[in-house]
Formats: sequence, structure tokens, C-alpha cells
Amino acid sequence: MIEAPENVANPPQEALKTPSGIAYLHLKEDKTGETIASNDWVMIHYTGWTTDGKMFDSSKISGKPVVFPLEQLIPGMSEALTLGRVGESIRVWIPEELAYKGAQGMPQGMLVFDFEIIQRVTPEMPPEKPTETAIKLHDGLYYQILSIGSGRAVMPNDVVTLDFMGWTVADKKLFHSSLEAGEPLVAQVSQLFHGFQDVLVHTHQDDILVIWMDQKYGIDPNGRELKGDLVFSMQVVDVASMPEGLAAPDDVAAPPADAETTQSGLATKVLSPGKGTVHPKATDTVRVHYTGWTTDGAMFDSSVQRGEPAQFPLNHVIAGWTEGLQLMVEGEKRRLWIPQDLAYRGQPGAPAGMLVFDVELIAIV
Repeated sequence: MIEAPENVANPPQEALKTPSGIAYLHLKEDKTGETIASNDWVMIHYTGWTTDGKMFDSSKISGKPVVFPLEQLIPGMSEALTLGRVGESIRVWIPEELAYKGAQGMPQGMLVFDFEIIQRVTPEMPPEKPTETAIKLHDGLYYQILSIGSGRAVMPNDVVTLDFMGWTVADKKLFHSSLEAGEPLVAQVSQLFHGFQDVLVHTHQDDILVIWMDQKYGIDPNGRELKGDLVFSMQVVDVASMPEGLAAPDDVAAPPADAETTQSGLATKVLSPGKGTVHPKATDTVRVHYTGWTTDGAMFDSSVQRGEPAQFPLNHVIAGWTEGLQLMVEGEKRRLWIPQDLAYRGQPGAPAGMLVFDVELIAIV
């Protein structure tokens, strides 16, 4: 936990105040830093407290800064971040009507945040049409390597780690960003959609590239949600051979009769009870081991296989994890069947459909 500031209960007299009611102090100033606009994306460190001094969230627990589009934050955070510049740190007191407005399960009352503004990372869409130097693979599928990496070539059965952003060309709308997701996509090339499969086998580790594709090559070829041409900027962060997967459980295709199902549709089954007595809250950070499969038994991720537990805040993961982990206690092992609307919801390149996870809650940190 990060100790609350002495003035957490109320803004001090020297605090400035905006017309909306936000009070703020500059903890560190940098007049040379970039200004932040209301439609920008920013990389920040933050810590939040309620006015009784209880910390409810902090990026500094994991040690990793987070990226937010300002337009998707609560109004008080969106406005507050425009009060600082890149390189500055500010403390803000956000009134409840600009915070969570009494929403159940969320921090209540006036909230206090310390923000460290690290970088402005607003994505810029590549050219709408393939450039003259772009390489054509098929009618409607082009790519251009902007920076050639020094790593090994990508093969169809390799597991790749990708940082990428995708836009619909017609409305210039960003529909996916690894920055916003907070993590890259890790997947076997042969499990990705056709456009990515066809391009990636022409790339190497550390390549930076742009991909242009017709709708038919994309994640949504029938155009139910993503209509028209797509353009992607991408970095191939890592390339690895596909390891042997951990065997899928016998009940991977559907929850068994003895599984318990919540109102949201999440099904769970305790595999091994824990010795703890405390359940994590949605704002807690947890350390876990896990393995995930699609319902056809294909493993797509495993901390067990990597030999290193994962640690993350529960409010920064898919909804099924946020809900499911709150049912557990330390030491418990549980199987989760997470419906698609509580998982990745068709996110480009992510595992599709209902997902099955075996999770061991090692610790609430």
C-alpha cells in the first residue's frame, strides 16, 4: 500500500480550482513538457485514495505505467490530466459528481489522485491507402516494412508477440490498441486471422510494419462490427517456437453439471480448496498461476508453462477474471468457463469464444 498524503481529506488553501470543482496542486512542474488535450492518450503512473486515506488503486504496485485515452476515463480524471504537462506530477481532488457518482462497488465520495504524466502516446493512423513501396500479397492485402528487425524469421507454427493498433479506414476509428489493452497479443501465427497469417510469415522479430487489408482478410470478414478496409501498425516484439501444450481438461468443451454458474454466466468449479479466508476485491492486485484453453482444447497461454506466476490488478483484466478471482481465497485452485462476452468479445487476434482457465490464487499482494 502507498501511504496517503497528509492533505488527502481536503485540498489545501494553496490548491488551484477549476470551474467544474476539481482542486489540484503541481507536485513537480516542467514548463517545457507537451500539453495534454482532451482527446489525447497518455502514459501515466497514478495512485488513488478515498478521503479517509484508503488507497483503492495504484499503477505503482505492479511497477508498470498504464496508458489511457482521456475520453474513456471518468470526467474528473479526463479533465485533471489536461491540467498537467508531460514530465509533471500533479495531485487532484475530484468531487464525487465527476468521479463514480455513487456507483455500486466503486470508490465513494471525493477521490484524490497523484498523477505522474510520463508520455503523450496518442496513436496516429498510417496512410489510408498502400504506399507505392508497399508489397502486394493478394488483391486487397498489402504490407510495408518500416524498420527491419535483426531477429529470426516468423514461421506459421511460431508463437508471436505483437504490439499493434488497428483502424477502420472509412471513419479513421481506432478499434484496437495494445497500449490501451496494457499488454501485447501473444498467439500462434496459424491461429490468427488470414490477413495477419499471410503477412507475418514475411516478417522477422523486431520488424515494424504497416498492413493494409480488405474487410475479407480481417478479424470480421462478414463486416458485422468492423466494416470496410482496415489498416494496422505493428511491431513483431518476439518470435518463439510453439511449446508442447498442457493437456486440456476433459470438461473443456462445456461446464459440467457440478459447476456453479453466476448471474453473469460465468461457470466455476473448485479444484482444490485454499487455506485463506479473505477474498480479493476488484481493486486488489493478485499473484496467480494459470493456464487457458479454447473449448476445442487448444492451449493459448500458460504461466505454468513459463514457470513464472503472473501478477496484475483485477480491474485491469477481462471481466470474467475480475469476477472469478473474487470468488477465490489464497491457495485455492479453480476452473473458470468464461463466456465470450466476459472474455475478449471478438478483440482482434485474441482467443475467441468461451475460454476455460485453471487458476491458482497464490497471493493477494
